[in-house]
Amino acid sequence: MNRRVFLWNSSISGAGAALVGRFSQGQNLPGKANSLREFELDEMPITGLQKAMERGEYSARQITELYIRRIEEIDGDGPTLRSILELNPDALDIARDLDRERKENGPRGPLHGIPVVLKDNLDTADRMTTTAGSLALKGSIPARDSFVAQRLRSAGAVILAKANLSEWANFRSRRSTSGWSARGGQCRNPYVLDRNPCGSSSGSAVAVSAQLCSVAIGTETDGSIVCPANANGVVGLKPTVGLVSRAGIIPISHSQDTAGPITRTVTDAAVLLGALSGFDARDPATLAGRGRSTEDYTFDLNPEGLKGARVGIARQFFGFHEKVDRLMEDSILEMRRCGAEVIDPTDIPTRGEFGDSEYKVMLFEFKANLNAYLKGLGPEVSVKSLQEVIAFNEQHRDVEMPYFGQDIFLEAQAKGPLTSEEYLEALARNHRLSRIEGIDFVMERFRLDAIVAPTGGPAWKTDLINGDPSSGGSSSCAAVAGYPNISVPVGFVHDLPVGISFFGRAWSEPTLIKLAYSFEQATQARSKPRFLPTMDLY
Repeated sequence: MNRRVFLWNSSISGAGAALVGRFSQGQNLPGKANSLREFELDEMPITGLQKAMERGEYSARQITELYIRRIEEIDGDGPTLRSILELNPDALDIARDLDRERKENGPRGPLHGIPVVLKDNLDTADRMTTTAGSLALKGSIPARDSFVAQRLRSAGAVILAKANLSEWANFRSRRSTSGWSARGGQCRNPYVLDRNPCGSSSGSAVAVSAQLCSVAIGTETDGSIVCPANANGVVGLKPTVGLVSRAGIIPISHSQDTAGPITRTVTDAAVLLGALSGFDARDPATLAGRGRSTEDYTFDLNPEGLKGARVGIARQFFGFHEKVDRLMEDSILEMRRCGAEVIDPTDIPTRGEFGDSEYKVMLFEFKANLNAYLKGLGPEVSVKSLQEVIAFNEQHRDVEMPYFGQDIFLEAQAKGPLTSEEYLEALARNHRLSRIEGIDFVMERFRLDAIVAPTGGPAWKTDLINGDPSSGGSSSCAAVAGYPNISVPVGFVHDLPVGISFFGRAWSEPTLIKLAYSFEQATQARSKPRFLPTMDLY
C-alpha cells in the first residue's frame, strides 16, 4: 500500500554547518520566502518552554496566547496553511489555571502548561468537536475524552486546538488528495505552499513544523504519522500497536491503528510518548503493553546511541528518487562515523506480498469499528453507521465529494462480519508475512537493533483533480506488523524536506528513540519552513 492507506534547536555553525551541507541535496536557497515577523518562541522545545516558565519569563497563558496569535497570523491568514480546524475556546482559561497550580504546587511534569494540538479524530469531551474532517459529524462532542486527551490533561498539557487531516484519515477514496477535508479544505505544506503535506495527520505535522504549537498528536494506520513528518520536516513516532490506547479515536483498523507524537525534535517525541503510553481497560490491545511502557523515554536520549549499534539497510526501499538515495548514502556514512555497525543490505523478503491482504483487513475492520464508534455518539449526530455516512455524502455531494468519491467506503460496506473466513485468513497472512517472515526474520538473522530506510520522497504538487501520485515510502512493513517506526529529518531535495525511518520489533521504542536521537544530534538536518509560494526550478 502507499499513501492511500498511509496513504529550542540551536543554530548550526562551524563544523555543524559543514555537516548539514552534506544532508541538503540541491536545496533551492535563493527562493523568495513569505515575509513573516519573528516568532519569539522560535523552535523552542518542551524543555526550553519549561525553563522559561520556571524563570518567570513566560507563563503558560502567555505561551498559549503566542501560539494562538501565530495560528491567526499564519494559518488563517498570511500563508493560509489550513492546518487548524478549531481552537479550544477554553485554552487560555486552562493555561491560567495551570499557572496557578504551578505557583502553588509546582509543575506536574514536563508537559505542564505545554500547548498541544490534536488531530481531529481524537475525542475531546469539551467545547471542541471531533469530526474526522467530515461534515457528517459536524457538531459531534463525545461524552468522554479519548485516552490520549485524558492522559494529556492529566499531565498538565493545554489542549490548544484540533488539526485538519485527510478526511476520514484518508480512507474514503483511492483517488483522494492528502490533507483535504470537507470541513477544513486543503492543508498546505509550509515549505512550499503548492506542495502536499501528506496524510492523514497532515494538519498535525504542518502545525508543528510551522510552529503553531509546541507538539501535536497524529494517528497512523499505514504511514499517516511518518509520511507527514517526512513531508513537513519534523519527527514522527508511530508506536507499537497497544502501547497507546486507541479508545476514543475514530477508527480504521484495530490491528494497525495507533496514535503517536509529531514533534520538531526526538527529545520532544520521547517526552510526549511517556505521557501517552499505558494500560487502558477500554483498549484490549494495551494488555500486551503492560510492563513494556514507561513514563519517561528521555532516559534513552543518548547522543552516542549509534555507537556499537547494528543497523540494517533495507535497500529495497531505495531507487525511487536519486537525490533521496544520495541523502541516504550520506546518512549511512554518518551512522558509520558515529560508530554504528551497518549491515547492508538487509532486505525484508516478504515486502510487497501483503498489500492486498492489508487492504482487505482494513475494509473489514473499518466497517465494524466505525459502526461501533458511530453508535456510541450522541443525538446531535445523525449518522450512526457507515451506510448512513455513505448516504450523507451522496446527499451532500457538492461539498463532501467535489473532487473525489467514496469508493473505499462502498467496498467496506460490502464486507461481512469479522468472523468471516476471508477476513481471518487475510489477517493471519498479514501477521505471518510482516512479522514472523518479515521484520522479525530480518532482525534475528542479522542480529539488528533497527532497520533503516528512506521514509519517503519530497512532497508532490497538490492536485485536487487527479489525487495523489505514487511515490516511494517504507511504512507498510512496520504498519501491518503493528511495530514501531520513527522518522526524523535527513535533509532536503531542493526546498523540500525528507526523512529517514528507523523501525524494528514490537516494543523496541527505547532502542529506536536512542538511535534516532543520536542520528538527529549528529546531522541537525531540520531547517525551518520559509512558506515559499512555489519553487522556481528553471
